[in-house]
Amino acid sequence: MRVVLDTNVFISAVFFSGPPYKVLQAWRDGRLQIVLSPEILEEYQRVGVALAELYPGVEYDPILDLLTVQAQLIAAPELPEPACLDPDDDKFLACALAARTRILISGDKHLLKMNDYRGIEVLRPREFLNRYLQKESES
Repeated sequence: MRVVLDTNVFISAVFFSGPPYKVLQAWRDGRLQIVLSPEILEEYQRVGVALAELYPGVEYDPILDLLTVQAQLIAAPELPEPACLDPDDDKFLACALAARTRILISGDKHLLKMNDYRGIEVLRPREFLNRYLQKESES
């Protein structure tokens, strides 16, 4: 299963626990594939480096390095017209569309309002875990 992770989900997974961490753990275990664009990767790097200064005990670089090797990096053209109230969020929808990935995991209120945009499911991390990964672990 291929998914796009909003920055807040990826960063929360690295620095904190809870559902975002479980999503990232499923990726590390090979249960899902993360898809991202260069624009998303740049945002992960920028936000993660800033947060790593506040949490010096967290080793952010090795996780980011692993992501750059293991995630599927795709070129995602900009959307033909803005979709989200926050235009910075359009890159996640553009990535999902370009990769033909139908799941975007986010806690962002603007992205959550875009659920079912051109067939993309926008799910909170807990909702994704309950809907997709819990079923898989019960099999």
